[in-house]
Amino acid sequence: MTTPTVLFVCVHNAGRSQMAAGYLESIAGDRVDVRSAGSEPRETINPVAVEAMAELGIDLGARQPKLLTTDAVREADVVITMGCGDACPIFPGKRYEDWELTDPAGQPIEVVRQVRDEIRARVDALVAELYGRAAASD
Repeated sequence: MTTPTVLFVCVHNAGRSQMAAGYLESIAGDRVDVRSAGSEPRETINPVAVEAMAELGIDLGARQPKLLTTDAVREADVVITMGCGDACPIFPGKRYEDWELTDPAGQPIEVVRQVRDEIRARVDALVAELYGRAAASD
């Protein structure tokens, strides 16, 4: 199997999409090309999201939000949106999913942990679909 490219997209690329990308990178390693972007990126990553992911040993501290581009969508095999509505261009032949998740912006750590855990379950399911059940637990 060729290395699939997964693009996570949310509005600010400061919370949900960054957590999903960090988690997918941590469990899939170089088996997946992981990218994230936002339709209206913020200046920095949400510090509470960074803290919640650090609890799992995943460091998001050095990441920077990126602007969503048409090329990023074109190059992706799987595009997962998280509350960005119609901002994401649609290309035939791509797999699209919309994950309805609470926006962690301005939320206390307890809420961000719940969002993180929901993202973790969805990413685990995605890896299982891409590589089979055994890969999710590797």
